[in-house]
Amino acid sequence: MERSSVQNRIVIIGGGPGGYEAAHVAAQLDAEVTVVDTDGIGGSAVLTDCVPSKTLIATSDLMTEMAGASELGVNFQDHQGDAATTVKVDLAKVDARVKQLAADQSRDIQARLERDGVRIVRGRGRVTGPHTVSVDGGEELEADAILVATGAAPRVLDTAQPDGERILTWEQVYDLQEVPSHLIVVGSGVTGAEFASAYLALGIEVTLVSSRDRVLPGEDADAALVLEDVLTRRGMNVLGTSRMASVTREGDEVTVTLTDGRTVTGSHCVLALGSVPNTHDLGLEEVGVELDEGGFVVVDKVSRTTVRSIYAAGDCTGILMLASVAAMQGRIAMWHFLGDAVRPIDLKKVSSNVFTSPEIATVGWSQKAVDDGEIVAESVTLPLGGNARAKMQGVRDGFVKLFCRPGTGVVVGGVIVGPRASELIHPVALAVEASLTVDQVAQGFTVYPSMSGSVAEAARRLHRV
Repeated sequence: MERSSVQNRIVIIGGGPGGYEAAHVAAQLDAEVTVVDTDGIGGSAVLTDCVPSKTLIATSDLMTEMAGASELGVNFQDHQGDAATTVKVDLAKVDARVKQLAADQSRDIQARLERDGVRIVRGRGRVTGPHTVSVDGGEELEADAILVATGAAPRVLDTAQPDGERILTWEQVYDLQEVPSHLIVVGSGVTGAEFASAYLALGIEVTLVSSRDRVLPGEDADAALVLEDVLTRRGMNVLGTSRMASVTREGDEVTVTLTDGRTVTGSHCVLALGSVPNTHDLGLEEVGVELDEGGFVVVDKVSRTTVRSIYAAGDCTGILMLASVAAMQGRIAMWHFLGDAVRPIDLKKVSSNVFTSPEIATVGWSQKAVDDGEIVAESVTLPLGGNARAKMQGVRDGFVKLFCRPGTGVVVGGVIVGPRASELIHPVALAVEASLTVDQVAQGFTVYPSMSGSVAEAARRLHRV
């Protein structure tokens, strides 16, 4: 396809997934692209959040597999031939690998941007008009369109201030100077559950403080119950319906005080209290960009703000805080402004994953939506314990759940709980995206034996004559 010779000036504030993916699309469409970045290309997703946390979790997953090795006939011996009784993790080496991989990924992304002809400007960008961005109050950049992709930061409270040593946000855990003897995780959402699960698998005592009656209150209830059962069975102390009032430190001890007066004492505490958007003092409201009461940028389904020439993508919009969603919002913004084919974002087709052990992957309509009458759907749930491959691998916990429309059998959602659920959800996501029927999913060949065979089997059980 012949490209347009028209040059459009695009300025992107923020080098995370929303920013760098938008830059690639704009460069592909022959725009003149500048990315203004403060903390490093890749943003928090690459440098302090997704890439580091999932690298840490990769090590914890290996520890989980090793814990079940004896059941599969694998035993460990020391150099004298005696049975080895413990497996230990070198946390300093793990953290060094985490930070190195994050830095390498950031460099790789920057190199590709530069190959695409994208200009990268180091500094803090501020919107000074519908078509202008200043960098640290100095260089003024002219733009036909501006994309704000500044992300979000960990939420902290006055009564729970991180010190970077023993009271930590999730961005600070990779600089631990010693292995925690007892880690307290405050917050049982996705971030809190992931870190609690990971450190438990690394052999660390973990207490999870949850203000709700179960972990992962925003996820499928059946999936959350499976996870909580597994975590408690492995030794985690889960404090449900326990709201944190304050976190204090005295010497080498950290104390979490609950609103009912109880206290929990440990060596370290990770705060997983949600995120706040990085939109303060960006000049957005001054030029007419609407922010909601939480400070998030208000956008439509093509990432456009209330100012026609200004778009926004990623966590700063609060739409759905996933790197994949940020990237798609950024691409959609550029496709829309530069006149390429574009389809508005559909959050009901977004697949997501909680990287606990076991993992929890979801896509499409949820059980809660069905229960609340938002959509009429039939469902079936198959425990993974009946899957031949799962039996071979010693997997007992988990399930596959599919939702379909009655009558037509069109797949509208699914939940998978188990090892590598993030990989297994893809065929379900494709079915939701393409509006495939359960019969079409069932008639596709799967490998025998395989975990994915349970997806096809669930679809077969939803067949209607």
